[in-house]
Amino acid sequence: MHVITRKRLNEFAAKYPETNNALATWFRQMKQKDFTSIQEIREMFPAADKIGKLTVFNVAGNKVRLVTAIHYNRRKIYIRAVLTHSEYDAGKWRE
Repeated sequence: MHVITRKRLNEFAAKYPETNNALATWFRQMKQKDFTSIQEIREMFPAADKIGKLTVFNVAGNKVRLVTAIHYNRRKIYIRAVLTHSEYDAGKWRE
């Protein structure tokens, strides 16, 4: 899969350095495989949730919410937001 854009992951990791390894691992795992469905993603990431057209990953021991839009047919993952658990719960990412 082609992940667009790693910059958001790097910016979040710079602000929260303890998440760097987990975000880098997620990025590497997503790039290594071409997923065709949410079911395939859940085989690797069981806590991934489909919310409308978005897929939300729990990363770094449930400390980070990674909100993505996945286009399986084009093999692209768009990172919409990288949030702490409390930022995610505030719900502003839905706007």
